[in-house]
Amino acid sequence: MDTNSKIMRLNIFITSILLSTIVYGQTSIKDINLKAGKYKVGFKHYTIKDSTRTYRIHNEFNNQLIERPVPISIWYPATIEDNNSEQLTVLNYLEILKEEEEWKDLPNYFLLDWFHYLPNTAQNKAHLSEKVNAYSNPTLLSGNFPIVVYASSYQASSIENFALCEYLASNGFVVISSPSKGTDTRWLEGATTKDMETQSRDVEFLLKEIYNYKNIDTEKVALMGFSFGGLSNAITVMKNKNINAIVSLDGAERYNYPVLEQSPYFNLDNFTIPYIHFSQKEIPKEVLRNDKIPAELNYKFQLYDSLKYSNVYRYRFHDLTHSYFSSFGVLFANRDKRQDKSDEKIMASYNLLCLHILQFLNATLKNKKKANDFIENKSVENGFSESLISKQTKKAVEKEFSYKDFNDLAYKQDYQDLILLYKRTIAEYPNLELQEGMLNTLGLRLSFNKNKIKQGVNVFLLALHLYPKSANLYDSLAEAYFYNKDYQNAILNYKKSLKLNPENQNAIDRLKQLKD
Repeated sequence: MDTNSKIMRLNIFITSILLSTIVYGQTSIKDINLKAGKYKVGFKHYTIKDSTRTYRIHNEFNNQLIERPVPISIWYPATIEDNNSEQLTVLNYLEILKEEEEWKDLPNYFLLDWFHYLPNTAQNKAHLSEKVNAYSNPTLLSGNFPIVVYASSYQASSIENFALCEYLASNGFVVISSPSKGTDTRWLEGATTKDMETQSRDVEFLLKEIYNYKNIDTEKVALMGFSFGGLSNAITVMKNKNINAIVSLDGAERYNYPVLEQSPYFNLDNFTIPYIHFSQKEIPKEVLRNDKIPAELNYKFQLYDSLKYSNVYRYRFHDLTHSYFSSFGVLFANRDKRQDKSDEKIMASYNLLCLHILQFLNATLKNKKKANDFIENKSVENGFSESLISKQTKKAVEKEFSYKDFNDLAYKQDYQDLILLYKRTIAEYPNLELQEGMLNTLGLRLSFNKNKIKQGVNVFLLALHLYPKSANLYDSLAEAYFYNKDYQNAILNYKKSLKLNPENQNAIDRLKQLKD
C-alpha cells in the first residue's frame, strides 16, 4: 500500500465515528466531574476577516469570493455581574457549530439529524438543555493570564472541546480557538499538507489576535490541538519562536507524520519547546484487522522519537479511544462495543486528561513547582495505576547555541540591554562565540535603517565590550553616529579608532570633513 493510501485510511479512522457495532452513551456534563478552578468563566464568540486570503461559502453554490472569515471562540477568567451575563447551555455552543458549518439558519430541532457526529438519541437531546460553566460576554478579569491557542480536529468546530476550555479558563488561562476548515471553502481536501498549512495559518492568525486583548500575557503562549489540530500545531511551532509549550490530544502528527515532513517549513531543529502527547488506548487486533488499520498505529510515535532539543512527554490513556479526547466525543459520540470502555471509565479518564493538561500548562507557563513535580513524576507516584495511564519521557539534548540564536534573543528584546543579555547567555552557553565581523555587519545594517539607529548603536556597544581594541568597530560606531547627525559622538569615536589605528583613512577623512 502506498503512503497516500495509508494516510487516507488513517484519516478515515481518526475523523469518523464507526457506524457498526455501536451502542449509545449515557453521560452528562456533571458526570465528567471537572472541578472548576477559582475563576468564573466568560465566553465570547465573534468572526473577523483575514484580508490576506480569499474564501467561498460552499453552501451558497456560487463563485463569489470573499475575505476569509475566521470565527473565534474565547474562554477567559471573568467578572460576573448580577443579571449582566447569562449562563450558557450546550445548545448555545451547538448554535455556534451551526454558524461555523455555514448553516446558521438551520432550525435547532434539526441539529441532531444534520451533523453525523451528533447522533439523534434521547441521551443527546437531553444534553442540549444542560448548563455549562461559561457565561456569555462578561468582562475579562484584571490580571496577566497565559494564553492557550486551541486547534480543532479535522473539519471540526472551535467549541468541540468546550468543557476542557472552560476548565482551563477557570484555572487562570485564556483559551482561544477557531474551526478547522479548508483553504478555499469549509471543506478540507483530505488531511493533506495544504490542509495542515491552512490551519497553521489560522493558528498564527489567532496568535496575532491575542494582542488585541488586555490582561493577557503574550510572553506565555501554548498551543493545544486535538487530532488533525495536533499536526497543524507541530508545523506552527517550527515556524514561530514565540510559543512556549505544546499539548497534543492524540494528535495526527503521530498518524500522519509524512504530511508533516512534506511541508517546506518542516525543521525538527526549530522544535525546542516542551511537548506533551496524550495518546489513545491500544486498538484491539479485531478492530485493526476488520477496519484495515495499520498495526503500527499502536506503537509508532515518530515525532516523539525524532525530537532532540525538547523535553518530551508521552502518555497513553488506556480507557480512552480517539473520539473521547474532546467534549463532543465524550458527550455525543456513539460507543464502539468492540473497544470502548464504559461511560464511567471514559468520563473518569477524560477528567484525568484535563488534570494532566492543566498541570503541564501550570508547569510550563506559570512555572509552578508542584505542577512541574507532577509532570516529572511517574504516573504511579501521582497515584495512578499503570493500567490506567502509562508514561514515557525524554530529556532534551543540549543544542549548540550559535550567533543566530543569540541574535534571535536580541531581536526579541529589540536590541536593548545587550551586554546584560550576553552575560546571562554566556553563563548558560559558555561556548557561545560572537564574531566581530558578524556584529559589525549587523550593527551597520541596523544603523543605516532610520528606524533602527539606536538598536545599531547598541550592537556596536556590545561588540566593543567584547573587542575593546578594535579600530574597525570604533570606526563603524562613528559612522552610525555620523549617519544620525550626532557629530559630537562621531568625532569622539573616529578619534578612538585613529588612536588604535593611525592609518585609518576613513576616520582621517571624516574628521577633516567634520572640522570643515
